[in-house]
Amino acid sequence: MEKTLLANPGTTASCPAAFAMPVSALPRTGSDPVLLKAPAPLGTVANSLRASDGQLQAKAPAKPPRTPSFELPDASERPPTYCELVPRVPCVQGTSLSQSCPEPEAPWWEAEEDEEEENRCFTRPQAEISFCPPDTSSCLLGPQNRPLEPQVLHTLRGLFLEHHPGSTALHLLLVDCQATGLLGVTRDQRGNMGVSSGLELLTLPHGRRLRLELLERHETLALAGSLAVLGCSGPLEERAAALRGLVELALALRPGAAGDLPGLAAVMGALLMPQVRGEHGVEEAGVRVTGKTGEEACAGLFSQVSRLEHTWRQLRRSHTEAALAFEQELKPLMRALDEGAGPCDPGEVALPHVAPMVRLLEGEEVAGPLDESCERLLRTLHGARHMARDAPKFRKVAAQRLRGFRPNPELREALTTGFLRRLLWGSRGAGAPRAERFGKFQRVLGVLSQRLEPDS
Repeated sequence: MEKTLLANPGTTASCPAAFAMPVSALPRTGSDPVLLKAPAPLGTVANSLRASDGQLQAKAPAKPPRTPSFELPDASERPPTYCELVPRVPCVQGTSLSQSCPEPEAPWWEAEEDEEEENRCFTRPQAEISFCPPDTSSCLLGPQNRPLEPQVLHTLRGLFLEHHPGSTALHLLLVDCQATGLLGVTRDQRGNMGVSSGLELLTLPHGRRLRLELLERHETLALAGSLAVLGCSGPLEERAAALRGLVELALALRPGAAGDLPGLAAVMGALLMPQVRGEHGVEEAGVRVTGKTGEEACAGLFSQVSRLEHTWRQLRRSHTEAALAFEQELKPLMRALDEGAGPCDPGEVALPHVAPMVRLLEGEEVAGPLDESCERLLRTLHGARHMARDAPKFRKVAAQRLRGFRPNPELREALTTGFLRRLLWGSRGAGAPRAERFGKFQRVLGVLSQRLEPDS
C-alpha cells in the first residue's frame, strides 16, 4: 500500500499514513504542486530557504560579514536563526552605556577650584600677573590686518545679530571674569600673585599691571560699542536699532540678570559718549571714561562734534520701551555705581564694578562735586575692601551663572581685549602707546559722527 501511495503522489492527501514521512524528503520538480504542511518554526524556515535557485536547501549560503545597525541579546533557549538584517551577537555581561562612554570634561569655568585654608601662610608675590590670554591665531582676523576692516565688521554685525542680548551678556561675563582673574586662575598664578583672586590683587601695590589692563579693556569696549552705532551708514532707523541693541544688552548685564557690572559700565560708556549721546552725555561720559568732569574731559579726550540727536529722537519714537529703560533705569543705576552706592552684594552681582577703585588707586582724581569728594573717596575704598573680602562669593556666583553655558568661539574671541585692540587700531597700531591710540580713535569717531549728522 505504501509503495502505491508513493508511486502516485496525487493520492497522498487521502491517506493519513502519508504524513509520517518528512515533507523535505519528497522529491519535487518545478511542475509538481507545492505540498501543504503544518507551520514550521522561524528557524526551520530560515535554515531551509534559499531564494537563489528556488530549491529547498538545508544550509544557507555564506554571506559577507556586515555591521549590524542594532544588536539583539543572545537567547540560548531559542534556536539560531539566519537573518542578515538583524544578526545576533553575544551579549557582554556587566557593560553599560555609561561605562563605555566617558563623560566629557567640564569647561574651565565650571571646574572646582581648590579651597584655600582660612589660616594659610603668607606667600610673597613673585611677579606681576596678567590674565589676558596670549596672542594666538585668530579665526576672525588674519596675521596682519588693517584698522576697521569692512569684511570683519560685517562678520561681527552678523554674529551679534545671531545672538540675543542674554547670550551676548553671558559671553561678556565669561570674558570679563577671565580678564579680571575671578575664574580660571591656576595654582601657579595664585602662588605668583600671593592671593587667590584678581579682585584681591587689584587692591595691592603689585596689581598695577592688572589695573591698567582693566582700564584699557573698559575704554576699548566703550569705543567698540560706540562704533557699532557710528559705523551704521544706512538709514536713521538702522542707527536707532543699534542703539536699542546696546540698551537691551545693558539691561541683560545689570544686577539680577547676568550681573556683569564692568560690562554694563562699558556699554553705558558707549551710550553716553558725546559723539553718540550729544550734549546730554558730555558731563556723564567725561566722568565715566576719564574720571574728569565737564569741559576738562571734552577738551582732552573728547572733541566738540555733531551729536546724534536725530537718532535718539528716532529711538524714542520707534523703541519707546528701550528709551524709557535707558533714561529711568540704566542711567540712575550707573550713576549710583560710579558713586559707590549701587548694588554690589554677591548674588545679584557676579562681577563687581571695579573701575572707580582702579582709577583711584592709579592716582586719578575722584569725580564729582568737590564737597562730596571725601565721602565718595571713603565709599570707594570701603567697596574695594568688601570686593577683596567677598572674592570667593563672587567666584561662586559667577560660576553658577555660567554653569551649562557653551559659548560661541567666534563671539567669545570678538569680546576679548586683544581682538578689539587689533580691530580698532590694526596689527601695527595695536602696539602704540595707549594715550596716542585713544586720541586718534576719538578723532575717527568725531569724523564718523559729523558724516552722519553734520553741524547745522
